Amino acid sequence: MATGRLGVEETLGALNTALGAGGPVWFKESRARHLRARDFLAPRRALQARFEDGQVPEAVVHAVLRLQGSGVAPVLRCEATPSGLALQLQRSAVFQRVLSSVAAYAAPAAPAARGPRVLLHCPSLRAAPCSLRLCQLRAVLVADHLARALHVHGVSVSLVPAVRDPDMSTLLQQLRVQWPSASAPASTEALWSRALAEFTSTDDKGALPPGVLGSVCLKELVEGRGRLAGYDPNLDNCLVTEDLLSVLAELQAAVQHWPDDTSPGQAAAPDAGVDSCMVVHVVSYEEEFQQQKLDLLWWKLDDDAPLRQKHVVCGPVKVAGVPSTLTAPEYYELRHAQVCKASALKHSRDLAQDPAWTETFRVLSVATIKFEMLSKAPQSQGYKRSVEQGLYPAFPPVSSLDFSLLREEGEWLLLFNSVLPFPDLLSQAAALDLTAPGLHIAAHAEMVCKFLVQLSMDFSSYYNRVHILTEPRPHLFGQMFARLQLLRAVREVLHTGLAMLGLPPLNYI
Repeated sequence: MATGRLGVEETLGALNTALGAGGPVWFKESRARHLRARDFLAPRRALQARFEDGQVPEAVVHAVLRLQGSGVAPVLRCEATPSGLALQLQRSAVFQRVLSSVAAYAAPAAPAARGPRVLLHCPSLRAAPCSLRLCQLRAVLVADHLARALHVHGVSVSLVPAVRDPDMSTLLQQLRVQWPSASAPASTEALWSRALAEFTSTDDKGALPPGVLGSVCLKELVEGRGRLAGYDPNLDNCLVTEDLLSVLAELQAAVQHWPDDTSPGQAAAPDAGVDSCMVVHVVSYEEEFQQQKLDLLWWKLDDDAPLRQKHVVCGPVKVAGVPSTLTAPEYYELRHAQVCKASALKHSRDLAQDPAWTETFRVLSVATIKFEMLSKAPQSQGYKRSVEQGLYPAFPPVSSLDFSLLREEGEWLLLFNSVLPFPDLLSQAAALDLTAPGLHIAAHAEMVCKFLVQLSMDFSSYYNRVHILTEPRPHLFGQMFARLQLLRAVREVLHTGLAMLGLPPLNYI
């Protein structure tokens, strides 16, 4: 039997190659009504542009039917339809390959290629938690999510700033945000000496605002360096303070002393060099202008500052029923109170003081907040209890399961739309176009949330319609075991997706 992980991207690549020279034509179906008849489609209009009269040569169709290669799913049939060239996979074979190696589909499609290390900087974490606005909270959650996505993808990541405010550490723990804390302040001596030499000669100490050490001109940087496309052309002077130099010193130290491990908060390692470092500033839209000044000041005062700095800008937050003036701690308390109230209505009693439910309510509150901010677990306890009671036999080896018994429409929908493409999703969630021109880059923080929402809907529909645990009759066990293995795959994907958001799975809600 063929081995190795199947992939949607690999299959699409092979299908497009089989059609000959030209751009990509095939696409993966995802809607349930289309998946009843086909898994991939080459649209009729695209084929008309590629082939005379839209007639695909018989040799090409045969090549599609014989597709092979690493990661390429086996084809059952390929035929012309009014919509175009429709292809269906050998579904039982795909079930067999995927569900026989579930863990492989809860990891990125490919490890990150050797490339730049990423320093993630979130200025919002320097705010006092009692004044942290919702737009800043979004920046914090996006930075945390991006750090997790990059870490899963094998990218070396360092996080700045280290959190020293105990109240901020408490809030981050409530929100299940992993971020380093309690590092010693970095020395500003070298930066101060360089800044002193750069202060404009017109600085009059008596005219400077309190706490300002001097002013540094940034105009020539904006006007004279092509790499600064995207920076505000109105940037002129930067008022330098001790706090600003401290921020630069921390960024400088983070670049020069990289963590031994990609996990947040690990001990520092010797100088790893700055040439391979990319700095990504995750900022709220209100903070970006000041961060642009900081970028330029870093280049001005430090000849070894990383050549590449990018901004992920988080826009304003509008949550229905939530005042825009709410602070992050108030927002958490509001959602927590709503979760407790909803539970009391559902269970006809107040469970907020029940220790068994305390952690569940906290997790649900954080999940609500993260899905609201980022989105612009099936369990089989019944089977385990039935095995203990002797109603069902123990779960057999996966290699002995007959996945041709998975014939329900919802079963293929779960595998084809959720389990099979999940490695590609993990890779896309960690994708940062570090070579893109200009200042700004996009972080795909919404992808995991949208995926989990759709997976939950598809699973709910299937689970409410199909009886997984059958009557304890031997002739029904084969289908039951195949379905349970599918649920294990869905659970693995769901748990990995939740972990990307810093959320543990819950056994009950």
